[in-house]
Amino acid sequence: MKSNKEINKLSDLLQIGLTEGEAKIYAALLEIGPSSVGPIRKRSKVSHSNIYEILDRLIEKGIVTTIIKNGVKTFQAVSPSNLFQYLEKKEKQIEKEKEILKKALPRIEALQETYPTQEAMMFVGLKGLRSAYEELYKDGSPSDENLWIYVHNEKYAKQSDKFYLHSWANIPKKIKSRGIVDKSYRKSKFAKEFSKKHELRFVDFPIFSHGEVYGNKFMLVSWEEDIITVLVHAKHASSHFKKYFESVWNAGKK
Repeated sequence: MKSNKEINKLSDLLQIGLTEGEAKIYAALLEIGPSSVGPIRKRSKVSHSNIYEILDRLIEKGIVTTIIKNGVKTFQAVSPSNLFQYLEKKEKQIEKEKEILKKALPRIEALQETYPTQEAMMFVGLKGLRSAYEELYKDGSPSDENLWIYVHNEKYAKQSDKFYLHSWANIPKKIKSRGIVDKSYRKSKFAKEFSKKHELRFVDFPIFSHGEVYGNKFMLVSWEEDIITVLVHAKHASSHFKKYFESVWNAGKK
């Protein structure tokens, strides 16, 4: 069982970015001084199969050096004060990698355009619908607009109104939203509240029910018992729905 002193010693080294194996070997070398592999392995309790690889990493990081003494290769830990140099080197490497990423990012993002993310999730019940909305609005961009189409039905009108009157109060105000509904929805409490801050249009012809998009996410809701919500993260699906929405929007009335 490890003593508190040993745990704290390794913890300090782990916090500056060394792996557990690296921390064990570096600490062992500080304690026993220049040594061949055998004593290092015994002190650090690192397996023989891993010790050479870990020593190579420590040498590469500049916190362990090697010397040949009487024909035997020995390893020595650099002074702990030199760990600042290790961190500075690490910091420079991170900055270099940031610059590389900055230049490469447009090419990497182009790959996502070629092979866009596609995934689907299903939710059940009112709690599931609430979770679906949280997922729909997550990671949104200020330029994204929530577009939705809904067909009113007296069977679930009371439940629907209650849900949206409460849920929309928690939706960030910065989200822009437009909705299309059939004309019977004019008497809905939610329709009246929504129209105060967002745009709503009414139609008197058959429309899609119930669909929404936000960014590249497309959501379908079935209000039949039990409520089932399907959220699809697919650019082509949301893009087609947006086109359909705009064509119906132009034919709707305020």
